[in-house]
Amino acid sequence: MGAAVAGFDDRRHGVEVDFSPGAQVPLSGGDSGQTAATQALASAAYRDGPVSGLVEINAATAVKGPKLSLFEPDLGEAFARAVIVRMLGGARKPLVQSFGTDPLTVADHCLAATRIRKARDVRLTVLMVLFGVLFLPGVLLWLAGFQLRRTLTGLRGRLSEAPTVVQAVGAVKLARLAGVAATLAGTALLALGALLLVAVVLLPMGGLIGLYLIAMLVAPVVGWLLAKRVCERYAKDLRAFWSGLLGGGGVGARIPEAVPQDPNDKEAETLRQALTKVAAEQHSNVVFYAGPKGILGMGTRWGSWQLAEELTPAEGVDDINPFRSWDVIRAIEDRLRLLERGPLHTGGFPKPSIRHWIVAPVGEGAKEVARPDGQEIESFQVRDFEIQRICNEQQFGSGNRHYLGVQFVLWDGQLVLTLMITVTVLHHTLRVEVTGHALGPVHPLFTTKPEPKEKEVAKHVKFWETKTVPLPLVETPEVVRLAARAPLTWFPPVLDFLGGKLTLPEPFGLRHTWANPPWRHRFMADDALRAAAPVLRVVHGATMRVLADNGVDTEKFSNRSAFLSGAVQAHTPANADKYEV
Repeated sequence: MGAAVAGFDDRRHGVEVDFSPGAQVPLSGGDSGQTAATQALASAAYRDGPVSGLVEINAATAVKGPKLSLFEPDLGEAFARAVIVRMLGGARKPLVQSFGTDPLTVADHCLAATRIRKARDVRLTVLMVLFGVLFLPGVLLWLAGFQLRRTLTGLRGRLSEAPTVVQAVGAVKLARLAGVAATLAGTALLALGALLLVAVVLLPMGGLIGLYLIAMLVAPVVGWLLAKRVCERYAKDLRAFWSGLLGGGGVGARIPEAVPQDPNDKEAETLRQALTKVAAEQHSNVVFYAGPKGILGMGTRWGSWQLAEELTPAEGVDDINPFRSWDVIRAIEDRLRLLERGPLHTGGFPKPSIRHWIVAPVGEGAKEVARPDGQEIESFQVRDFEIQRICNEQQFGSGNRHYLGVQFVLWDGQLVLTLMITVTVLHHTLRVEVTGHALGPVHPLFTTKPEPKEKEVAKHVKFWETKTVPLPLVETPEVVRLAARAPLTWFPPVLDFLGGKLTLPEPFGLRHTWANPPWRHRFMADDALRAAAPVLRVVHGATMRVLADNGVDTEKFSNRSAFLSGAVQAHTPANADKYEV
């Protein structure tokens, strides 16, 4: 499948094959171990099926209902459109980092999928002009029939899924209502077809008016046959990308429209700058703590271990040497960078990402986050001198806080473990706190591969044996839907008004929006629990060294550290951010 996708013929889509440098987008943003989660999310841009699946994953996802269901988008169309507008729009809100994934790659695939669909819509628009505009009365009759069918089919679905209706009318009456709706939906088009057939037979065959009336009824059918071939061809391409991404076939997104062809190509330059902004925002060192939701992008806090004791001079020392929180943090950072090393050749830790974070508080129900700006900010990152100042001075009261983070991206990006360390000194008390955050795998909806459309039937002669018969990739109602939407794709606001659109949850980040808890996966839960103890002991060991070097009595700290070292072995995941005490 990977080879088939790599040989994708762009000439069929009406674009040039000779791309300039930079048109081939890399599969990941240079971060190893993130391909599975990234490609799973990117595959949503190529999917078909109802958009309601995304709403079921995250209740905060909203779908604006269509005015006419005939113009309703499918999952891939709605997802790609929503992600492009939210991540690359000119007036967009700040994004939350997507740890364990490369959001730029997902945005690239959304652009690539939209480009393929636009190429398909060009051909469908031409067919609609030839067989629709010229024979508009007949097309409107057929579209009215299909709209009636979709309405009645949707009514049947709503009746079968509404629990209040079930309680009100009972299961038997509900089944009868659903049956009536199904019967009406199935016979609506048959009645229209019979009516048109009678009209063709009874109409006078002579004269231009008679010929036009006959062509008006027949031309839409011919246009539908041609449109079906176009839709089938592009459906194969979209499914090839979908399957290739989940199969690890090395599928890259091609977006030549993001590469300016000349200095006056403002549209491409604007898109290129938007993509650059997404990449820069992804590498920001500012994260947001949203109360019970935890750190956005890192997950909720499942464990907390605090070492807090009084600073007293060691025996024989008159007074301790003055030191600051930053001195302890730097010593901890140096020791944490040796985590992947061990006395035994057992594999052990992969190389973690160790980084200084500035954590800003936001409300649990906040609809957006605000990234700081000013002379201490450069390319969405807080400068080193400001990080050091926050670490030493902003430990109590209002303001952002400093944390040192140790992050492991495991299971090809499906599991993100983050342990955050903060050091505070209040009066004579030194507190070293380690908290564990975990972000689980993306929802299984994004990891399902396309199912082949086929069915098993009995052979005609050897009826006891079966054979597999392929089914059309695009059914008749889907062809009509795509053909009806095609001319309006050049006017997205009109299409959003008629067909509805997907609204993403806020504050939005690709990864945490679609993540599941990791505790339902046995090995992922084990990895989270096992990572805490080694990190905790390294943090305590580095702290003890700094304290001893500055003449501090470490006996109380050592006793507390030994207690925490034993407690962490029996610790189980908990809702620490909810403070259920």
